[in-house]
Amino acid sequence: MKKQILIAFLLIIFIASIFIFSKKEAEKPSLDEKIGEMLILGFRGLEVDSSSKIIKDINDYHLGGVILFNYDVPSSSQIRNIENEDQVKKLISDIKKLSSNKNLLIAVDAEGGCVNRLKKFTNIKSASEMGKEDVSETFNQGLILGEELKKLGFNVNFAPVVDVNINEDNPVIGQLERSFSKDPEEVYIHASSFIDAMHENNIMTAIKHFPGHGSSENDSHLGLTDVTNTYNKEIELLPYKKLIKENKLDMIMTAHIMNRNIDSENPATLSSIFLKDILRGELKYEGVIVSDDMQMGAIVDNFGFKESLIKAINAGCDLLIFSNNNKEYDENIAEKAIKIIKEAVSNGEIKEEQINESYDRIKRLKQAYNL
Repeated sequence: MKKQILIAFLLIIFIASIFIFSKKEAEKPSLDEKIGEMLILGFRGLEVDSSSKIIKDINDYHLGGVILFNYDVPSSSQIRNIENEDQVKKLISDIKKLSSNKNLLIAVDAEGGCVNRLKKFTNIKSASEMGKEDVSETFNQGLILGEELKKLGFNVNFAPVVDVNINEDNPVIGQLERSFSKDPEEVYIHASSFIDAMHENNIMTAIKHFPGHGSSENDSHLGLTDVTNTYNKEIELLPYKKLIKENKLDMIMTAHIMNRNIDSENPATLSSIFLKDILRGELKYEGVIVSDDMQMGAIVDNFGFKESLIKAINAGCDLLIFSNNNKEYDENIAEKAIKIIKEAVSNGEIKEEQINESYDRIKRLKQAYNL
């Protein structure tokens, strides 16, 4: 009798173990899900419903996030996603309700000054203005913005800029007052305070543009920007070194800049020398790396769509932004990107281990914010 009971007990344990193992296997994310998590997509529309293309893309392709804009560049005239507070709040609420991904990143570029997609109703000082005042004012300005972002439903702000204002005539940084200072120590201090204000409101941040866009003479939105003869590594990396050491960073955004003294073939976004050797190796950064917009001129005019995706992932980018807000609007961009990445994994151009590492970093970040 005892022997029969023992056999029955062991059988129950065996069956239970098979069930638990099968359940765990079923819970493992598919390759499609892991790739989808790596994409942040821009879209058109002031409102959404279940039939909206962006909702279908989020649900069909397991997208990791969306990014909202106030102005639609390809059409040169239309309001895109942001019109007023009530409209934005409802738009984000509906996206969250209709999305199968319940830990979706809802992102925006809100730095202050002229680069602030919410400036119609929440206008704060530019980084340049904040940098000239006591750091407490930067925190106060950040709090105003952070509270608004939280109220509207955003959880990611692609800010602050930590580019050092080396070239004050820089058309995309200095002239737009996006840099806190020409002193890297001041840049670090004010950026740290701005991040603190975002974190007070549970908003993730992404410092940008690694490894430093402040010395450039051209706009990488329009074409490839070469800083080979102007880049100062010691100065431009200082804010990154100090903020990484503080261990308060959520993401670091890459720059589409060339420095042929460091990588003669690739801009930083597509360069493992910049992202793996310097950022991860030299600076010991372990968090999420997010690309600047993969549809900017610096990328699309110099690298093929397929080539740029494969290079960015192999270089170390965890999240890829497709703003759909440059020269052209492509409503099928998510499907195209995922197809290319899957094929690259299948044929060995991208190791699945690379996808897994990025997926794990993204998930850890989202869990840290209880999304």
